[in-house]
Amino acid sequence: MMKTSFSTLACPDWTLTEVLAAAANYGYDGVELRVVAHELNLWKLPEFQSSALAGTRRLIEDHGLVVASIGSGACFHSPDVPERERNLDSALLMAEIAAGLGAPAVRVFGDRIQAGSTRDQTVAWVADCLTQLADKLKSDGVQVWLETHGDFAAAADVSEVLAKLNSAEVGIIWDPANIFEQTGEVPSISSTMSSRVRHVHLKDLVRGVQGAFHYVPTGEGEFPFDTMFASLAGIGFDGFASFEWEKLWHPELASPEIALPHFIRWWKRRGNS
Repeated sequence: MMKTSFSTLACPDWTLTEVLAAAANYGYDGVELRVVAHELNLWKLPEFQSSALAGTRRLIEDHGLVVASIGSGACFHSPDVPERERNLDSALLMAEIAAGLGAPAVRVFGDRIQAGSTRDQTVAWVADCLTQLADKLKSDGVQVWLETHGDFAAAADVSEVLAKLNSAEVGIIWDPANIFEQTGEVPSISSTMSSRVRHVHLKDLVRGVQGAFHYVPTGEGEFPFDTMFASLAGIGFDGFASFEWEKLWHPELASPEIALPHFIRWWKRRGNS
C-alpha cells in the first residue's frame, strides 16, 4: 500500500518541530524535506549539521514518521563543467543529510536544455552526473532520484536519460503533473521508467480563462488521477505518494493549515488508506 508524505514546500516558514508536529497530527506517514524555516540549503541549519543528525533522526522517529526523501535543487543541465561540479557538491551535502536521517534518496534534476546546447549533449551531461553521484553515494546506502521536470518531464525524454544509465541506484521521482501542465500528456509510465519509479509527486491544477494552469486543492482540478493510479498499480508501486503544494514558489496558494489536511481527507475518500 502506498504511503503519504508532503513536501515542505507547502510550509516554507515552518521550523522542523512544526513540520513534524503537523505531519503527525494530520496523519501523514512521512515528510519530504526541501525547505525548513525558509532555508533551502538544509545543511546550514543546526539540526541538519553532521553532529546533530542522529538526534534529529530520533526526533523524527519519535513522531512516528520517516523522511521520504531529501529534495536538493541540484541541476545537471549546464554546459559549464565547474557549474555541474558545484551542483554535484550541493547534492552531496544534501545526501549526507539523507544518510544521517535514514532517508532513502536525494532528489536532483536534469532540468532545462540551455541556450546553445543540444538535447543529446544535455542528456549526456545529466547521465554522467547521475552516474557520478550514484557511485559516490552507493556506500552510504543513499540513492539518486531524478525528478521528471522541465525539459525532462515527458516519459519519452526521461526515458532517454535512463537508457544511458547502468546504475541501479538511480531512480525516478515521477511528477506527471509537470508534463500534464506543459503538453497535456496523460500520466504514463514507460517501460524504461517502470523499474525506476521510487517516489511520486501529487498535485492538482486547472486551466484558467487565459489558458495558463494554476494549482488548486487536490481533487478540484483537471489532473487525471485515476489514470495515474492505474499506471502505478500496473507496476505494483508501494512507495510514497507525496503531496507537493508549492507555496514557497507560489505564495498566493492556501496556507499549509488548509492544504495539508485537505490532501489527507481527499486521499482517504479515494480509499487509498
